[in-house]
Amino acid sequence: MGSVFALVLHTHLPMVVNHGRWPHGSDWLCEAAFECYLPLLETAHRLVADGISPKWTVNLSPVLTEQLASPEFQKELSFYYENVRRACMDSREQFERAGQKEILRLTSFWEEFYERMWEMHRRIGGDIPGTFAELGRAGHIEVITCAATHGYLPLLGRDESVRLQLRTAVETHRRHFGRAPRGIWLPECAYRPRYEWTPPTGRDSGRVRWVRPGLEEMLASEGLEYFVADAHLVAAGDPVFLYRDFVPLRLGPGEPASSVPGTRGRTPYLPYRVASRGGTGSAVAFFRDPKTTLQVWSREHGYPGDAAYLEFHKKHFPGGLRFWRITDNSGDLGRKQVYDPDVAAQKVALQSRHFVELVQTTLGEASAAGPAVVCSPYDAELFGHWWFEGPLWLEHVAREMARGGVPRGTLGEALEAVPPQTTLSLPEGSWGEGGDHRVWLNRDTEWTWDRVYSAEAEWVEHLTASARGDGDQRRVLQQATRELLLLEASDWQFLITTGAARDYAERRVAEHYAEFKRLSEMLRGLRTGDALSSDDANMLRRLEREDFCFPDLDPAWALPGGS
Repeated sequence: MGSVFALVLHTHLPMVVNHGRWPHGSDWLCEAAFECYLPLLETAHRLVADGISPKWTVNLSPVLTEQLASPEFQKELSFYYENVRRACMDSREQFERAGQKEILRLTSFWEEFYERMWEMHRRIGGDIPGTFAELGRAGHIEVITCAATHGYLPLLGRDESVRLQLRTAVETHRRHFGRAPRGIWLPECAYRPRYEWTPPTGRDSGRVRWVRPGLEEMLASEGLEYFVADAHLVAAGDPVFLYRDFVPLRLGPGEPASSVPGTRGRTPYLPYRVASRGGTGSAVAFFRDPKTTLQVWSREHGYPGDAAYLEFHKKHFPGGLRFWRITDNSGDLGRKQVYDPDVAAQKVALQSRHFVELVQTTLGEASAAGPAVVCSPYDAELFGHWWFEGPLWLEHVAREMARGGVPRGTLGEALEAVPPQTTLSLPEGSWGEGGDHRVWLNRDTEWTWDRVYSAEAEWVEHLTASARGDGDQRRVLQQATRELLLLEASDWQFLITTGAARDYAERRVAEHYAEFKRLSEMLRGLRTGDALSSDDANMLRRLEREDFCFPDLDPAWALPGGS
């Protein structure tokens, strides 16, 4: 195949079903389904029908997949659909009375959009994961996995926790998609090599040290062959915070990643086999191409900030529909002008051609010394949610690339086309602000890590004592393990740091920690011969119903060589 362009879509939302609805909760998932997941599937089907294989690599995080496959989600989506239909009708009546003809026609635009997405949902039998799986089996996309609940792996305090996140991911992927995944999206592209580690916060910080394996060793032990990392880890460039244009973030400066020694002369346009010094396993890393990804990510300089595109932040209430375009970058919502879908579609066509030209140029330059990979990874929710026109843009890009003969491939295909020729060690880092961990570990989030580390220590004690237990003891340990996984989600620290939903995230950390602690006490009692009280039994049933993810979860997966 030679050189390859590989587009990667990272699809994830934390466990929100059964944890609120609006403004924070299952409405997030329903929004994403209508505005992102269903449009992406519609786009892929339209391309395939025209003989064009999208060749996307799509990560569906395990916790998201579990929610999308649940009956609870189907109920929530139906409820959400009825609400948006009502919002279209109510808005139409309001704008008719006010004589606002420009906006009035947009109510029909939204009504048609939601009806089309609902019909798409009906046509696939409501099975979003299964439809991605079908596209994967046909070779049109590659579905990879992610850590089970998007835990921030470099900061988890125990190897058992990392192993659990990875093994649960592999088993959940196998159950939903019929095969084990070859690749993984490391949450936040966060990587940690092998070294002598100490907890960064909590009572053991600075006092306890031990050598921990590099993440590539942990991946290899679970059969995961490759992952995506940020370019600054390999080429010593300055890190770029991809979310800055979408969420507010004000943090102090840190040491720039460009100061990392020993990385000059490397290129992000080749896959490398990663192995820590003294390590026992390896995996292949693909690296984010800064040129193509920033052209899409940046609202200030990239496509999503175009004045013609739908403004995300200004919504009409009641109903929450959006009728205005970006207009300018002043931030004054009162100055926004009415959205015109036809003009926006024209911009999509122009910018998709520009992007394809950029990819061709980048591929050409990168291939000067031999076959190369241009890897462009994005959060999937950018396409359709933050940037409404994003799925249409992806469709135009695929068509332009097919017409222009641009070589495209999934990560698995890219690995076959451009096998790694070099083994290297990588520094620690992420694709977050500063290229390090500061988004997830800072003064505002230290307390969350104190709880994670405390729960991990208790859980490992129970694991060694109760992993082979049966009956109630096994059920309680299984649910305690679920609560720990949910507590470990990196989303909570992200939402706290950015202020996007701080109260909700803080409450979720407190709730999952409290549930874990109560289950832990129940385990202690069961091990000494106590029976479950009626209150404890009711609580256990409630948690099994509400936090239903990973029904086949085996806590022993966390142990070396676990079943």
